[in-house]
Amino acid sequence: MDNCPGCFSRDEELRIDKAYEALLQSYVESRHRKKVEKIGKAFRFARAAHNGARRNDGSPYILHALAVAMICSKELGLGSTSIVCALLHDIVEHSDISIDDIEANFGKQISSIVEGINKLSGGIFGFAAETQARKLRDMMMSMSTDVRVILVKMADRMHNLRNIHTQRDDRRRRVARESLYVYAPLAERLGLFGMKTEFEDLAFKSENPTVYSAICHKLEQSEEERDRIVRSLITPLKARLDSEGIRYEIKARVKSIYSIFRKMVKKEIPFEEVYDVYAVRVIFENDDDSQEEPIARRIAAILSENHKVHPERTRDWLKTPKDNGYRALHLTVMSSYGRWTEVQIRSRKMDDIAELGYAAHWKYKDGVKTDTERLDSLVNTVKEILANPEPNAVDFLDTLRFNIFAKQIYVFTPNGDLVGLPSGATVLDLAYAMDSSVGDHCLGGKINRRLVNPDHVLASGDLVEIITVKCVSPDAKWLDKCITAHARNEIKLKL
Repeated sequence: MDNCPGCFSRDEELRIDKAYEALLQSYVESRHRKKVEKIGKAFRFARAAHNGARRNDGSPYILHALAVAMICSKELGLGSTSIVCALLHDIVEHSDISIDDIEANFGKQISSIVEGINKLSGGIFGFAAETQARKLRDMMMSMSTDVRVILVKMADRMHNLRNIHTQRDDRRRRVARESLYVYAPLAERLGLFGMKTEFEDLAFKSENPTVYSAICHKLEQSEEERDRIVRSLITPLKARLDSEGIRYEIKARVKSIYSIFRKMVKKEIPFEEVYDVYAVRVIFENDDDSQEEPIARRIAAILSENHKVHPERTRDWLKTPKDNGYRALHLTVMSSYGRWTEVQIRSRKMDDIAELGYAAHWKYKDGVKTDTERLDSLVNTVKEILANPEPNAVDFLDTLRFNIFAKQIYVFTPNGDLVGLPSGATVLDLAYAMDSSVGDHCLGGKINRRLVNPDHVLASGDLVEIITVKCVSPDAKWLDKCITAHARNEIKLKL
């Protein structure tokens, strides 16, 4: 990065001003309190700190800070604190400004978040296991302190990934791998589905450009047929929704390229046999939260009246949302062309939460109690991972892989409660997730009336009853029968 005070051209200065004006416009159109002066102060501070500095592609560095701030505002729905931190996130590393200077000008909260973001700079991959563990530990520590550290860092990584073609080959490979194996799973855990998908697709495009292009070509070839099938579903549905006075928006969604690739590999099938390449999303408007579920089910009933519904492909996430807060009703229906097509039914609020995840907490301050509880649950998981101050590096990386970056499964208890656990979790993990006293005396479980051992690996949809006996208590062998940080920490306390 070269510093050349005052060397920006008139066009570059205009680009900077235009980007700042767009950021302000995005912010004032949001539901946050209007702290324009705070954002303006941060912009002027960052602009002075980055005066003359350029990125590898030759663009003014301040444009990167503005782009990250715009992602925080427009795509994540965050407020002034996060926007200010995005504007300031690189100045300690790239100028003579210190964290103390930031605290003196913007207060302790801003400086703490910026300091947390700076601890995550330099990447994770490409180092020995001990260094990877330390860097990931810093990431988890920052999440447990203030989740906005991670959200701003993810916005920073997203902008870098969108401009990955400007990076050196070694950095491009590292950024792509970290985005795919760290940031995408983390985005999914936070409920940021839009960001998760973009992380995966952009990283996959960088890592496997030939395969990526081949799937893109297949999608282009099938576009006309896909549009014809979608129209055959949408046209009659629109007529019925209009007649019933339901306000709505209908979108056609194509499955992400990386998801298509993974399904082709997992099932060992060609592109033509991936049946859920596309889906229809119905987003309805409602002014009363209590009417969300009735309207969603009414739309589902309308679809069922006119189309055959696949009995094994209905997903009801209304009464029992996913652990990351996702709520929707999914039906797979037969089109008039004889093709199964998934239809996702969401309210506008459900859609925002699906796209923004926990970041929607700042958009819906008056109605996301359950979502903040889920965020608290994730943060508690992180704190449990960090409970061991000096973990073995490989063990620590495995703990993160199982607890944070693994796919989630969802199992039911006899009381009808839905419990989210990492893929690979056992009966013993579930017992401790229910209550430490249940875990301490777990003898095994019953799944669909079948007795299983404590180390039995659970699958999504299992109905699990925990069997306890008072004379049973934890011993060291139990550590090999569970994977969650919570269960392992509880067992260690009893040894």
